[in-house]
Amino acid sequence: MDIEKAFAISASGLNAQKRRLEVISSNLANVESTRTAEGGPYRRKDVLFAATPVAAALEEPTDFAQIYQGVKVSKIVTDKTPLKKVFEPNHPDADIDGYVLYPNVNGVSEMVNMLSALRSYDANVTAMDASKSMALKALEIGR
Repeated sequence: MDIEKAFAISASGLNAQKRRLEVISSNLANVESTRTAEGGPYRRKDVLFAATPVAAALEEPTDFAQIYQGVKVSKIVTDKTPLKKVFEPNHPDADIDGYVLYPNVNGVSEMVNMLSALRSYDANVTAMDASKSMALKALEIGR
């Protein structure tokens, strides 16, 4: 594998995890949003990843292992889990029975997701640094 492909794979991981962190941040920012522009409370969003070929190792690869894979965000989906229903008769968004629908966002699980995304981001930075270090060592050998 050449160094350019190694950088491309790490960069794809960095971009995907950056987008995941943006979505998680949006979820956390809207944990109490009972009213959105679309109407109704905010609904949690999640990121779906898909493998994407960076470049083929051979003209006609015959095996999955012969294709270098990166990652991309394939879709951002809305979580369909039920909204939280809380009895708050004085809330401006309460229904006729006094219940308010709150977003289906769990702050604790979003923080766990954020830590996971940060660890993945760090792993991609480490891989990119290792590739850079190997490239510099290869240049030193050529002197």
